[in-house]
Amino acid sequence: MKTSDFNYDLPSDLVADYPLAEKDKCNLEVISRSDIKIKHDRFCNILNYLNAGDVLVLNNTKVIPARIYGTAKNRKTIEILLLEKIDSNNWSCLMKNPKDGLELILKNELKAIIKKNKTGNIIISFNREIEKYLDEYGCAPLPPYIERKPEESDKVNYQTVYAKQNGSVAAPTAGLHFTKELLQNITDMGVLIEHLTLHVGYGTFKPVKSEDLENHRMHSEYFELRKNTCEVINNAKLRGNKIIAVGTTSLRTLESCTSPEGILIPRKGKTDLFIYPGYKFKIVDSLVTNFHMPRSTLFMLACAFAGKELIFKAYEQAKNRGYRFLSYGDAMIII
Repeated sequence: MKTSDFNYDLPSDLVADYPLAEKDKCNLEVISRSDIKIKHDRFCNILNYLNAGDVLVLNNTKVIPARIYGTAKNRKTIEILLLEKIDSNNWSCLMKNPKDGLELILKNELKAIIKKNKTGNIIISFNREIEKYLDEYGCAPLPPYIERKPEESDKVNYQTVYAKQNGSVAAPTAGLHFTKELLQNITDMGVLIEHLTLHVGYGTFKPVKSEDLENHRMHSEYFELRKNTCEVINNAKLRGNKIIAVGTTSLRTLESCTSPEGILIPRKGKTDLFIYPGYKFKIVDSLVTNFHMPRSTLFMLACAFAGKELIFKAYEQAKNRGYRFLSYGDAMIII
């Protein structure tokens, strides 16, 4: 299977730069796999596609303000994106034109030195534990296709209302549409809500460079899945209820922790599971997700779950209706 098989035209004016003021009022495209039908709704009506006893699985990772700025000796401002914590003072990072040994001044006597390790990765070494200062000095790590500077409002907008566990440098964006009120309404109708954690890395935006999908290697991401959550989901499957994954991160975690017999097993560690058409899903019955970039692993996962032909048809309908795409855009539910 080829990467080019998952290309489609995405007009730039459909890429959402900001979320809607009322996030749960966004468009919801409903894709039914059983009768190969597509219809259009609002996200606040997602309750109509859930039933009492179903389990809605949310990724409670919390996005850290991972975009920071430093000043070099020549007074040039340098933008840095923190990727992964190595220890209290050292992080892997991304920056343009990194120079080994470059010294940066941040704020409040915070200083840092840029280093390149033997594998070519960029390490930023701080003179203090940077996490204590990120909420005050860091910015939301908006994805590269949002071509504007992060604003203070993004610290709230680019975060789910149920975010709890610090560690992501990109949001699990399917969850951005849920409000506390909507989640309460879902609970009130008898749907069970469970949480897992997968810390989303910047690799989620990494393009697939291999033309043959079999040669692509996914970035690995840390996850945790608790015993109690596994028991709730396994019992729901035995009853014949549905498991609804909110976002590709939740789905990949669940599928990474399911035995060949379809039993969910509590685990923590890293997953690099790459899902594309041909994958046999073991436990997830429905998927809530956003509209993804062409040729991306996220788009490939959606094609695997719903069928490539149906997803392409759904995307064309969404484009024709002026849906908003990508992180701050509209949503779909595949049932």
